[in-house]
Amino acid sequence: MRINSVVCIKQVPDTTQVRIDPDSGSLIRQGIPSVINPYDLYALEAALKVRDSHGGTITALSMGPPQADEALRKVLGYGIDRAVLLSDRAFAGADTLATTYTLSAAIRKIAGELIAAGGAGVDMVFCGKQSIDGDTGQVGPGLARRLDLSQVTYVCSLLEVAAETRTVRAWRQREDGRELLEARLPVAVTITEACNPIRYAALPDLLRAAKAPVEVWSAADLEVEPDRLGLKGSPTRVSKVFAPPARERGETLSGPDRPPNEIAAALFDKLAERGLTIGGSRG
Repeated sequence: MRINSVVCIKQVPDTTQVRIDPDSGSLIRQGIPSVINPYDLYALEAALKVRDSHGGTITALSMGPPQADEALRKVLGYGIDRAVLLSDRAFAGADTLATTYTLSAAIRKIAGELIAAGGAGVDMVFCGKQSIDGDTGQVGPGLARRLDLSQVTYVCSLLEVAAETRTVRAWRQREDGRELLEARLPVAVTITEACNPIRYAALPDLLRAAKAPVEVWSAADLEVEPDRLGLKGSPTRVSKVFAPPARERGETLSGPDRPPNEIAAALFDKLAERGLTIGGSRG
């Protein structure tokens, strides 16, 4: 049985070069290059591996300004079947609630088109575990809730997608270890960087991507309520963005002429001053 997938792609500022205006507290975006959210590339690779095993289609879906088509054109170079950009001024300023509302409407439309073509709709929705600009990790679970999908978050190993039994088995990363989960299709999964290395794009796919169209959908192309889009549909607001204060330089206790036992004693004294004493004596 074929597996049809949607991979959510976000174009983000290259955060290694982001600067903060000290007066306004806002991001300085001028001259900052945009990149594909790195975790979304791991999600793309996971979708490609599923297609390698089961066939089916992969649609890349993104929401953003017109220049976000650059990100979609890059992922087309990995050999995916279709790329859709949601671009409309009505979508601007969306928080994760409005974002998942808009993306879910687009996924429903994609599923409807697949069914109309004789397919089975969308079986899997792939997202990166989080975006490097917002860091909320809310979009994948939000889509699962809006689309009434099973969900497995923070996947570090996608073990099996069984088309016959309509199930997936995956290891999920936790703070205290890993857990093995099984979920039924259709399912939304969020992928970590540990899940799989990203393949290199093949030359034929790169050449095809250069000519392949990126479909652009506006609010008028979706079954949506205008008041639930963009800034209007976003109950949260970013009141301030600021750079964290610079950390003070740590104190160095070692030295070429200082014996180790004296350094250790000084370290214990420093810890004791901060109430961080270690059980046992230092002698």
